Amino acid sequence: MGIPEKIKKIEDEMSRTPINKGTERHLGVLKARLARLRDEMEVKALRKSGRSGEGYTVRKDGDATIVLLGFPSVGKSTLLNHLTNSNSKVGAYDFTTLTVIPGMLHHKSARIQILDIPGIIRGASRGRGLGKRILSTTRSADLILVMIDVFNPKVRDVLLDEIRAIGVRPDEHLPYLRIRKRGSGGIIVTDLVGMTKMDPEGIKEILREYRYHNARVVVREDATYDQLIDVLLRNRVYVPTLTVLNKVDMVEASEVSRIRGECDFDFLPISADTDHNLDLLKDWIFEKLDLIKLYMKPRGEVADFDEPLIIRKGSTIGDVSDKIHRGLKDELRYTRIWGRSVKHGGQKVRLSHRPMDEDIITFFT
Repeated sequence: MGIPEKIKKIEDEMSRTPINKGTERHLGVLKARLARLRDEMEVKALRKSGRSGEGYTVRKDGDATIVLLGFPSVGKSTLLNHLTNSNSKVGAYDFTTLTVIPGMLHHKSARIQILDIPGIIRGASRGRGLGKRILSTTRSADLILVMIDVFNPKVRDVLLDEIRAIGVRPDEHLPYLRIRKRGSGGIIVTDLVGMTKMDPEGIKEILREYRYHNARVVVREDATYDQLIDVLLRNRVYVPTLTVLNKVDMVEASEVSRIRGECDFDFLPISADTDHNLDLLKDWIFEKLDLIKLYMKPRGEVADFDEPLIIRKGSTIGDVSDKIHRGLKDELRYTRIWGRSVKHGGQKVRLSHRPMDEDIITFFT
């Protein structure tokens, strides 16, 4: 029996299995087997084609990268043009954008790259309409801007399901599960949270699907079997999202209120055509990206407050030095910082130190 036939057999069994507390473990094992087979089939297909992967190649630029995700004709190209003064083709018909169009948003001293990808259709993750090539761009994004409109606001789940199918986990984080292989002793599960969504035997069955026969598993979060599978596959990416509701200029304010009441997610109402709320959207993007400003102070000089260095919150001094110059760390003797991240001004810090917003930094080489 080939891999496609095995996949079909598992899918049929899953469709016949009722979803309840008693079947959680069984369904978890089936999902693990299905994910492993699909991953194997994908790897074999890539080897056969001689490609390292599918997708558009777009060089990342700026301080962060955003991908616009939406169905055709939702207004992505118009939004890109109004945010970045780009020149993405705009038309009132489907599939206007046929490649990835980059633009650069300048906001609060940050340079934020925005990528307008072709409109997604149902089944894109299975290859419809060059879907896999298009969706693969979202894997390298720092933020996915999900764009829906007032005439079809409930498609957000469809869009998120499409990117989940290619290994993107929107608005999630890598689960706090630690798995270490051992030479012997079988599989030992240490539960530090009081699991309610998995049980030790289910974890052991799923690990055996991935040829883990001797391992120690430490569970620090009440995770699901799906999340355990993600950890085992090691090819998932975790990307935050921000949702905008476009074309609000075409309906009454009461209609927007009605949509908000019916949706189980937050969104910013905008009009890409009339620039309604676009300044607020820029602020939301900056905050969602967790960007901070750092001021560089050359030795014996005043700090440069006119052109701050923009970096992601949580970055280290090592990350800052790499952004300035890849070889800076090799020449660095020590670093001094003034600001909220240190106890006193001019404090010496290590490369692992994490600066805070508006800190002042001096590198001594």
